[in-house]
Amino acid sequence: MINIGSVQLKNNVIMAPMAGVTDTAYRVLLEEMGVGLVSTEMVSAKGIFYNNKNNKLILQTAENEHPIAVQLFGSDPMIMTSMAERIADDYDIIDVNMGCPVPKIVNNGEGSALMKDPDKAFQILEMMSRVLKKPVTVKFRKGFDDKHINAVEFAKMAEQAGVASITVHGRTRQQMYAGKADWDIIRQVKEAVSIPVFGNGDIFTPEDAKSMIEETGCDGVAIARGAKGNPWLIKRTIHYLETGELLPEPSVEERRTMIVRHAELAVKYKSERLAIPEMRKHLAWYTAGLKGSAQLRARMNTLNTLDELKEFTEQIV
Repeated sequence: MINIGSVQLKNNVIMAPMAGVTDTAYRVLLEEMGVGLVSTEMVSAKGIFYNNKNNKLILQTAENEHPIAVQLFGSDPMIMTSMAERIADDYDIIDVNMGCPVPKIVNNGEGSALMKDPDKAFQILEMMSRVLKKPVTVKFRKGFDDKHINAVEFAKMAEQAGVASITVHGRTRQQMYAGKADWDIIRQVKEAVSIPVFGNGDIFTPEDAKSMIEETGCDGVAIARGAKGNPWLIKRTIHYLETGELLPEPSVEERRTMIVRHAELAVKYKSERLAIPEMRKHLAWYTAGLKGSAQLRARMNTLNTLDELKEFTEQIV
C-alpha cells in the first residue's frame, strides 16, 4: 500500500490525468478495473475563479469516486491556493500540473513553463501545501529541454515545499510525447527524495510497468496514453505486479461490451448530444489494430446517437 499524505491508495498503479480522456465516464471504468488513484482532466485555476462553465463537466465526480485527485494548473500562488480551497471538499488529493507541454499553456507561463521558474513553482506548492487540508501532489517532466534537465532539483524543491508525492514524466517539454521516455531520470528523482515517486512515460504493457519499477525503484506507475481505448491495461498491470501472471488481452466481445458500457456512462454524465461525438475518438482507440479498423473509422465519424453507436459496435469483428 502507498500513502499520499493521509490518503491510502489501493495499489501502486494510478491513472495520469489526460485532457479529453479521463472524464467521469472513463474514470468509472478505471475504478472498475481496480485502479489505485484516478484524476480529473486538468483544469485552470483561473477558469474556476472566473466561473468558466466548461469546467463544470471537468470537475464533476461520480458517486463514491475515491480516491480521486483534481489536477489544477496555473501560475498565481494565491489563485491556485484559493481555488483549490473552493473545490477541495469534492476530492481527496490536489494535484498540480507543472508538466503540460501544450503551447497555449506554456506560453501563459503555466504547465511545464514553471520548470523554468522553480522559485515561482516553490511559491505555488509551498502555499498550497501549507494552507490546504488535503494532500498536494505535483506532476512535472524531465526538464524543459535538453539544455535544462532539472527534474532532480525540481523534485527536491517540491519536497521542501511540502508536497506529498511526485509524478515524473521521463520526457522534456521540447520532446512533447515523441521519442523515448528517459526512465533513468525517474530513478534519479526517486533517489533524491523521500516522498513517493510515480514514474510516467512509455507504459503500454504490464511488463513495461514492472520494468519501470525494477529499473527506477519508483513507488508506482502513472499510466497515460497506454490506457487509451485500453482500460484493461490497468487491471492486467495490477494483476501482473501482484502475482506475476499475465492476463490475456481482451477479446473482441469484451471490447464490444466495454465500448457500450463506456458510451452509456458518457451519456449519463454528459448527455447524448455531447457524449457520442466525443466517443468517436475512443472508438478509434478501442478498435485500433482490429480487422477492418480503417473502414470502421470512416463509419464511426457519422455516429450521433447511442443507438447508432450500439448498432455500429455489433459490426466489430
